[in-house]
Amino acid sequence: MAMKQFKAESKKLMDMMIHSIYTNKEIFLRELISNASDAIDKLYFRSLTDSNVGMNKEDFAIHLSLDKENRLLTVSDNGIGMTKEELEKNLGTIAHSGSLDFKKENKDDDIDIIGQFGVGFYASFMVADRVTVITRAYGSDEAWKWESTGVQGYQIEPAEKDTVGTDIILHIKDNTEDENYDNFASEYELVSLVKKYSDYVRYPITMYREKSRMKDKPEDAGDDYTPEYETYTELETLNSMVPIWKKQKSEVSAEEYNDFYKTKFHDFTDPARVIVSRTEGTANYNALLFVPDRPAYDYYSKDFEKGLALYASGVLIMEKCADLLPDHFSFIKGIVDSQDLSLNISREMLQQDNQLKLIRNALEKKIKNELRSMQLNDREKYEAFWKNFGRQIKFGCYADYGMHSALLKDLLLFYSAKEQKMVTLDEYTEAMPVEQKFIYFAAGDSSERLAKLPSTELVLDKGYDVLLCTEDVDEFCLQILHSATAKDAEDKERTVEFKNVNSGDLGLESEDEKKAAEEATASNKDLFDAMQAALNGKVKAVKISTRLKGHPVCLSSDGPLSIEMEKVLRTQPGGEGVTSDKVLELNAQHPVFAVMQAAQAAGDTEKIQQYSTILYAQAQLIEGLPVDDPAAYAQAVCELMK
Repeated sequence: MAMKQFKAESKKLMDMMIHSIYTNKEIFLRELISNASDAIDKLYFRSLTDSNVGMNKEDFAIHLSLDKENRLLTVSDNGIGMTKEELEKNLGTIAHSGSLDFKKENKDDDIDIIGQFGVGFYASFMVADRVTVITRAYGSDEAWKWESTGVQGYQIEPAEKDTVGTDIILHIKDNTEDENYDNFASEYELVSLVKKYSDYVRYPITMYREKSRMKDKPEDAGDDYTPEYETYTELETLNSMVPIWKKQKSEVSAEEYNDFYKTKFHDFTDPARVIVSRTEGTANYNALLFVPDRPAYDYYSKDFEKGLALYASGVLIMEKCADLLPDHFSFIKGIVDSQDLSLNISREMLQQDNQLKLIRNALEKKIKNELRSMQLNDREKYEAFWKNFGRQIKFGCYADYGMHSALLKDLLLFYSAKEQKMVTLDEYTEAMPVEQKFIYFAAGDSSERLAKLPSTELVLDKGYDVLLCTEDVDEFCLQILHSATAKDAEDKERTVEFKNVNSGDLGLESEDEKKAAEEATASNKDLFDAMQAALNGKVKAVKISTRLKGHPVCLSSDGPLSIEMEKVLRTQPGGEGVTSDKVLELNAQHPVFAVMQAAQAAGDTEKIQQYSTILYAQAQLIEGLPVDDPAAYAQAVCELMK
């Protein structure tokens, strides 16, 4: 039969494996056992509703066979098996196109990505120079053999197999100067690997082991009889079969949790936090959840599927149950095992199941409390978590009209211009002077630029802090929160609203300052009307500023839509025409203002037109807005330099 070729990327990735790029070769066995367990799960679940399966839970097992002389290791299961088409699909290509790019991008790092991209079976080629798969699918009379020696390709041909399931036969490589492959043809080592990585697998992992025992003493043996021993083989179950999520936390080491997470969820780094939850009462369940150390490669893409593996009394009924996780905690991975769910429950029934809603609500609170505990007790790790997943939590505050904001607001972090570090809202309000009227923030795409805004500098000069918000969701999140609590002079709680430093009234000016600015604006009405006309509707008003010190000009917003929100909304489909009401503010103490006054007094409308355009463009640049006509602005500046 002609040899079939692997897909090009699969060929490259397998070649990388065969040539020992991956250092942790021993994980090949956990990957094969994990696949075997999944295959048994599928057939066992089917047996609950299909009497033709003819097997009970105690009939299922994973069996290891070792032919040490011929260097053959066989991993067998009596699970659901594979058809010829499934062999082609599952073993003819390596799962995801991001795998090779990922390894290339991290070529200088010692990273083991086996499992991360669904390539667990191919880990076999790290220890074997020939892999044979013989399988028969449930409901089929045909068996098939798949065989490959590596990157050259693979063959599929008919085979004989009396029972349903899959046998994977590995021909272990010969030793090299650098690698001792004998370890993977050693009974003792294989038993150790099962204990290390697969002890929690819920089906027996069996193996015939060679043992020694003392022979019976002959009746005619004298006192000087020397005991004799004989060897025999005995079928032994190598794993405890107690699911790790049903064990007490005190019974499981951190390393065991980490290994389980990496095996089950195909990650290559330890989780940032392990969450164990179990309740009895209105909702009976065991949950083992993990906060990943970093986002999945597709986390912020439309291809990402959230959800927890859902078991009913130890039987997997759904690989990813999205209804168990709110969107704001969609990064959580884990397992929920409930005694209260029906084994033949459908996806549609799950959505209506009250027990599921109770579990979801309990898990949401548990996750929030664990994250809060990390924030309070391990700030460095929490800030690393926030860098990866904080955006999702901020979206959670904003989503559903702020329905979840009360739950999530304690978790928020923002960068403090005054403290030069990330702070919570509680930390901000605790440091507020009692006379401070608002919680100030500046929103934009760069903390460096935001820190230099005239309005930011003004607030900081007053001794008040400014939160520098550099993600597009930040201002929407704060707008939906609206306010936070702080202490007044009598140590009583008071409500303090959030205030964008570029909004109209910052609450920093004295009544005398406000009055002086209003009077100066009124006395220069003709100039400001002319400037507004020159800008042809780009600004709602021109006025004297109370917020400017060294700068000649700035833009502020008038109304609920800020300049930054305008920028964000304009990037959304249908948002091209969104415009905030802008106010051009001038510094009455700056020499530029005197020039404008002189032009108005001289009736020099051309200069007013030219200078108004330049000042508006400068204000746009300060705000991080694109200049309407960069070429015209450059030409106007050049004209001034002649």
